[in-house]
Amino acid sequence: MGTLSYTATVSLDGYVADADGDFQWSAPDAEVFRFHVDRMGAVAHEVLGRHTYALMEYWQNPPEGEEWGPDEQEFARRWQAIPRTLVSSTMTAADLASDTDRLVPRLDPGTLRRIVDEADGEVEIFGPTTAAEAIRAGMVSDFLFFVVPKVVGGGLRAMPPDARLDLELAEQRVFGGGTVFLHYRSR
Repeated sequence: MGTLSYTATVSLDGYVADADGDFQWSAPDAEVFRFHVDRMGAVAHEVLGRHTYALMEYWQNPPEGEEWGPDEQEFARRWQAIPRTLVSSTMTAADLASDTDRLVPRLDPGTLRRIVDEADGEVEIFGPTTAAEAIRAGMVSDFLFFVVPKVVGGGLRAMPPDARLDLELAEQRVFGGGTVFLHYRSR
């Protein structure tokens, strides 16, 4: 049986994308990216919405003419090995990037519970819209936030506005560029 975590890179004011939908300000520097590579070793399953799934297709194959360094290659290797569940009512099985990926039209708590129960480690739910119902239902045991020293003033919130949680700090780390990693656990 696995555990459920929610991971997000957020602005200091709590957004994963600004009011225009831009999130380029959240791109990790080399030190933060290396940390992501290392933490991917614990992830046994990914649950993503269609926007995040499309964004992460980049890691299936390097873009033509672009060469990945060792960290990018290792991240891609780990990413490709992780089974993924795509949550989308508009995409079809033909849109899946891998034979190990599966498609569900809606992520209800029962489906998510089965994914977590069948996992052999951490199930990472990635994307605030996809994670919202699980957060509200108290299903998420670990919250992993990479807080970027930037205020964007509005946009897509990292947490649902009606979520009420009691959390405890389990781990923290400050990176050289000012990004802070905060790992909280549900009480």
